[in-house]
This record gives sequence, C-alpha cells and structure tokens, in this order.
Amino acid sequence: MKLNPGQIFLAAFLVNNIILMRFIGLCPFFGVSTSVSTSIGMSAAVLFVMLLASWVSWVLYHALLLPLGLVFLRTAVFILVIAALVQFVEMFLKRYIRNLYSAMGIYLPLITTNCAILAVTFFNINYNFNLLQATIFALGTAGGFALAIILFAAIRERLEDAPISPAFRGYPIAFIGAALVSLAFMGFTALFGIS
Repeated sequence: MKLNPGQIFLAAFLVNNIILMRFIGLCPFFGVSTSVSTSIGMSAAVLFVMLLASWVSWVLYHALLLPLGLVFLRTAVFILVIAALVQFVEMFLKRYIRNLYSAMGIYLPLITTNCAILAVTFFNINYNFNLLQATIFALGTAGGFALAIILFAAIRERLEDAPISPAFRGYPIAFIGAALVSLAFMGFTALFGIS
C-alpha cells in the first residue's frame, strides 16, 4: 500500500510506535525515563542521531553499497555511521550541556547500540523509501520515541509518590506501567487504515 507523507509520519509516530508497538529500543526507554527532563534530552539526542543516520546511511547505501554490490556490508556501515554520530553528540553535550551529559550517564553511549536507530536505517531501505520519505519516517519514529519516553517518565515521576508495595517499587512497577501504556497504544491500530 502506497502511503503519502502524512500517513508515513502518522504510521511511525503512533500506529507502529517504535517502542510501544514494535518493542525496539527498550534499554534507553527504561533506563532514562526516570525524569522528564532527562527524557527530553535523550529524545533530542535520539532525534538528531536518527535523522542524520537515516540521511547518511540512505546516501551511502544508494550511492556506494548498491552500485558496487556491497549490500552485505550494510550492517557494519550503518553501525559505524551511528557510532560516529553518537560520539559527536557525546562530545557536544560534554562540552556545552554538562548537566544533561551527567544525567544521561551510561545511556548516552548506549545510543550507539540503540536498536531503534539501526532499525530505522534498515526500515528505510526495506520499505524502498526515497530520501524525503526516509526523512519523514525518521522524524515520525523519533517523535514517537520522544512521546513514549516523556509520557512514561511523567508516569514514573508520579509513581515515586504513590503508595506502592515495596515489592513493586522500581523496575517491577515500571514494567507493569509500560505494559499498560503499550496496551493503550494498541488503540491506534489501523488508525485511518494505516497498518
């Protein structure tokens, strides 16, 4: 089914949300969603890396790997691109936004192994998106990532003050909350006929 740009964005943002519907990129989702401010910073970093990784990997695939018959190298090339971009973001935050750099801790370098970013580069190729469609898809996916992690961080902040049994405090209640939010997102299935 051919999708217009608005449908591509909506499909990536809500219907096939990368975290809550595809269950990709769960490590930063659980690790950084302890506060809204940290989640916003992580979302901005993921948006930057995801968008640039989509552009660079798309160009490298269509201008170099495909014409030279080196498609089998795409996983290694895409990972190298993502690692270089994450290194750039890390250096930028360490120099200019030190508080956010400290708050993200180990999860900032983990963007390198964030399955969501690698998945988007592969989806762009597998869905035969042109560069504009790949850009819209990356924006929608990063927006969906931001929506999910910020929404979940707000829930987790409220749960800190809730009267919860000590056995459920921390990650157990986080997993239960994530499952409930994911169930709520199932309501977007087939929204406007998008699958």
